[in-house]
Amino acid sequence: MQKIAVFTGTRAEYGLLYWLLKDIQDDPELQLQLLVSGMHLSPEFGCTYQQIEADGFPIDEKIEILLSSDSAVGTAKSIGLGILGFSDALTRLAPDLLVILGDRFEALAAAQTAMILRIPVLHLHGGEITEGAYDDAIRHAITKLSYLHGTSTEVYRQRVIQLGEDPRRVQNVGAIGLDHLKRGHFMSPEELSASLAFNLQQPYFLVTYHPVTLADEPAEASFQVLLAALDAFPHYQVILTYPNADDGGRQIIPLLEAYAARQPERVLAIPSLGQVRYLSAVKHATAVIGNSSSGIIEVPAFDVPTVNIGDRQKGRLAAKSVLHTSADTASIIEGIQQAISRAYIQPGEQIANPYGQGDTSARVLQMIKSCQFVPGKTFYDLPQVAVSERQERDK
Repeated sequence: MQKIAVFTGTRAEYGLLYWLLKDIQDDPELQLQLLVSGMHLSPEFGCTYQQIEADGFPIDEKIEILLSSDSAVGTAKSIGLGILGFSDALTRLAPDLLVILGDRFEALAAAQTAMILRIPVLHLHGGEITEGAYDDAIRHAITKLSYLHGTSTEVYRQRVIQLGEDPRRVQNVGAIGLDHLKRGHFMSPEELSASLAFNLQQPYFLVTYHPVTLADEPAEASFQVLLAALDAFPHYQVILTYPNADDGGRQIIPLLEAYAARQPERVLAIPSLGQVRYLSAVKHATAVIGNSSSGIIEVPAFDVPTVNIGDRQKGRLAAKSVLHTSADTASIIEGIQQAISRAYIQPGEQIANPYGQGDTSARVLQMIKSCQFVPGKTFYDLPQVAVSERQERDK
């Protein structure tokens, strides 16, 4: 029986991995090993490991790495703590393969450790571009540390190959979060209201804003700009979720809590919705607003517009329903107005989502079962590079 370890460090990533975790758990040929770290273990961010356990997934290893810090130095030190913790955890578990999704600093620590321990890594969502965050460089670094690659589009598959990965180990499997569309349960607006203990009487916006770690978008000032834009739509309720544990994230939390406290009947601030409530909130929202990757990848599949703010997601492929704005109040207001009016779409037009059809988990499971790991990788040169290299040698 193959032992398959899966790493998760944030609420969003866990929500995307949910159906893959279920399929590994239910497969008689596989043994699921779950490593949980980062924001999941932090009371400040909702102790979301409890939701993982409530969903029926035993946690094999909890790796504490987060410092009570809001700086780049704190993040760098957390990576170091992660390597120490993952070294012990992965040695104890001795998995045959480790699954990592995305581009977080916690995931980088896990991938570095697995590579040194000669544990093959299957990386999901590689090859993507997010020019406004250091997650962009982390994502490509994880690609080079990984053995197998499941990308969300063919464009991203080609980019992973461009990074020197053998095409035989790179598959376009689609975006795994879209599996919820075919397999998930969604709450009605009434069920969602009851679960949140918040009366959703009016149309509402679902808002998630994360710090922008590379572009010139100071976390506190940029979030204040967003709140000012929301004030221009007083007849819409607002569900505000907490930011990630990135540099500057803790500056945002008291701002959103104070905003909700001033308007308790209009605004709900919540650390984490969990995947069922989050996707249900997306389904019934007038618009999703902020700079989360979910607004780019999953939300268009619900035929709900996204107002994507600033540079954090700059470079990602996006559906027509993703409305890009700069991080200033006037631009955000204009984007929200377009979303409400649905001016971005012609009557009867169907939104095409470039990220797949919701059958990714089965494809990833097949990759896992067919993996024949050989330590060490050769760098795959693109054909034109290989020809040039031969010509140079023949001189």
